[in-house]
Amino acid sequence: MATAAASQVPLSTPVGSDRGVRSSGIKGNNNLSFSNKQWMGATLAWESKAMWPRHANKVLCMSVQQASKTKVAVVPHHLENAKEPPLNTYKPKEPYTATIVSVERLVGPKAPGETCHVVIDHGGNVPYWEGQSYGVIPPGENPKKPGAPQNVRLYSIASTRYGDNFDGKTASLCVRRAVYYDPETGKEDPSKNGVCSNFLCNSKPGDKIQLTGPSGKIMLLPEDNPNATHIMIATGTGVAPFRGYLRRLFMEDVPNYKFGGLAWLFLGVANSDSLLYDEEFTNYLKQYPDNFRYDKALSREQKNRSGGKMYVQDKIEEYSDEIFKLLDGGAHIYFCGLKGMMPGIQDTLKKVAEQRGESWDQKLSQLKKNKQWHVEVY
Repeated sequence: MATAAASQVPLSTPVGSDRGVRSSGIKGNNNLSFSNKQWMGATLAWESKAMWPRHANKVLCMSVQQASKTKVAVVPHHLENAKEPPLNTYKPKEPYTATIVSVERLVGPKAPGETCHVVIDHGGNVPYWEGQSYGVIPPGENPKKPGAPQNVRLYSIASTRYGDNFDGKTASLCVRRAVYYDPETGKEDPSKNGVCSNFLCNSKPGDKIQLTGPSGKIMLLPEDNPNATHIMIATGTGVAPFRGYLRRLFMEDVPNYKFGGLAWLFLGVANSDSLLYDEEFTNYLKQYPDNFRYDKALSREQKNRSGGKMYVQDKIEEYSDEIFKLLDGGAHIYFCGLKGMMPGIQDTLKKVAEQRGESWDQKLSQLKKNKQWHVEVY
């Protein structure tokens, strides 16, 4: 998975490793005024720390913290007209050259590793839908194919189709810097560090980036029922697509989609300093308490019922009865993050199903048949 200059506002987004990861991006807007904090008719209270320098301990999300439930206007509206999502507009042999707007650290000093929010200006030329991914081709030669470019790395997009500036010209990626430490010496070995994640996290405003895509239909947000229930389960930068969903549901004034259902986010990270987009999510809780729930699993700070570390599957088990009832009522459930998250989650769901006298295999088959089950892991 994966995540940009003085007049640009840094946003928070999640990013993944180089093996087939997901991301997000933003761009500055000349209509944005920091003096009067008025933007497109909506009153915004930007976090004062959003302009921290690039290597500050933690950059807070570009949150819209309105005093009321007034949402932010979005343009252009033709982005709502397509009946099908755009797919592979740009391919690896002919990628689109986009521009880095900003790269900001998202996590605090006690977080293991570094995660960055990367905002990319695509000029409106590489439109996408929430839940899709971009491919990034890092510079350099493919070590396994001399003379050929690097392979494409996939990053989940962490913004809505309007981007963090609400004008349809940017996309955001949430990227965790992949580094390798020699197990014997304990020292970092740069020769084995993730090529693409480090390229993105080291990028500066104005740098060029080769994009492919967008790709993916598995994680698209179903909008046929505006009162549906969406249960989102993420580990780390897997929160990227969910950040896009939630901005669309609660932050943006989308002309033809007014959400009145329930969105429930479960986010698993190591500790409080590792939380991503926490300010945005907490703000939705304050504004829409009847439509949003937010549960965190902090493995290094919380204990589960058995006294062990609290992982996201432990949170799922804690609310299992409620989750199963919602699924029986047609709720959609989404999983995004490292593929290692799924065995533990599947085991938990199977155990809960058996306790309820149900067959998990049959239930899972029905969820897939009903298109309620959405998984994207890497």
